Amino acid sequence: MGYTGQKFDVIVIGGGVMGSATAYSVAKRGHTTLLLEQFDFLHHRGSSHGESRTIRTSYSKSFYSQMVVEAAQLWEEAESEAGYKVYHKTPQFDMGPSDSKSLRCAIANCESSSMTCQVLDHAQVSDHFSGKITVPDDWIGVLTELGGVIKPTKAVSMFQTLALQHGAVLMDNMEVINICKKDDDDGGVAVYTSNRNGDKFCGKKCVVTVGAWMQKLVKSVSGLSLPIQPRETYICYWKIKDGHHGDFTIEGGFPTFSSYGEPHVFGTPALEFPGLIKIGVHEGNTCDPDKRTWGPPVSLEPIKRWIEERFSGLIESTAPAVIQSCMYSMTPDEDFVIDFLGGELGTDVAIAGGFSGHGFKMAPLVGRILADMTLHGEANGVDLRHFKLARFEGNSNI
Repeated sequence: MGYTGQKFDVIVIGGGVMGSATAYSVAKRGHTTLLLEQFDFLHHRGSSHGESRTIRTSYSKSFYSQMVVEAAQLWEEAESEAGYKVYHKTPQFDMGPSDSKSLRCAIANCESSSMTCQVLDHAQVSDHFSGKITVPDDWIGVLTELGGVIKPTKAVSMFQTLALQHGAVLMDNMEVINICKKDDDDGGVAVYTSNRNGDKFCGKKCVVTVGAWMQKLVKSVSGLSLPIQPRETYICYWKIKDGHHGDFTIEGGFPTFSSYGEPHVFGTPALEFPGLIKIGVHEGNTCDPDKRTWGPPVSLEPIKRWIEERFSGLIESTAPAVIQSCMYSMTPDEDFVIDFLGGELGTDVAIAGGFSGHGFKMAPLVGRILADMTLHGEANGVDLRHFKLARFEGNSNI
């Protein structure tokens, strides 16, 4: 392949948004970088494809809010370097019962961090959105300034292009089957692939960002059983009724949105498909990432009712116009995993996964963090204690 004899400063395994952002961050600092992807680049088998992801600061856990602020700045810096947009700004609107603990915590976090936050009662919600959104009398709405839509496939391509421009080597259809600590005087790690040539790549450090395949690869490499469970989820696009298409666009002032409670709904304005709005539910069925059903959701009745009640009959709720399949990688607490693998591989291998359906927006920051960890042994400016493997010590294999 031409690179098997070269020792890279950092080898990144996994060419989704996290791995691509990491490769970019490492290469931008002038370090030799190799990015390996098991499938074609920009494939649709994982969690980094599609046309829209939301970005928001409205979190019930304050450390995520602070991370999103930095991530938003890094998105704009990468866009500036690339010369095109992947991040389309619009406000974020959260709604739910007025006694929702999570929603109240999100409000408190915004207020304590001096982030722009407007709390609306049910009448004010209807007035603000001119009747396009309505909520029950005992619900509230929360409007925050930092929101928007990120274009996933375009964003992954952007990070890969920028990494190439900074000298990184990118290879797809390279499934990694083992990572071993080198026992020669040079140290570092050896990464082995399953292709017919049995290619071996050497690096001083390694980063593993393989999404839904994290549990499988880490188990085979180190024996650790990470509590990261892949789930197959479905994204639905619903038809906006005639005469109202412009009301549900970013240009028309429509926000990204989330609804607390059951069902836990999220969505984006009409953008990728003219006349369709993305509305999904934060849930999924456990799956093996290599043996997915690719079938439709079991039941759409809860979200159909939610659409009819929230959008004043302006969205066709009988059936979605488009259904797409995606994957989550869930941890028990829905917090990320960002840590050194430890054991025999020590600090030579860093892992990042378990993003639990809310990590995409953080990608450039996660890339910066992983670059810091591999190049300097620690991340600057971010408290990673929430993401440590040690919190799973109840698992006998951790």
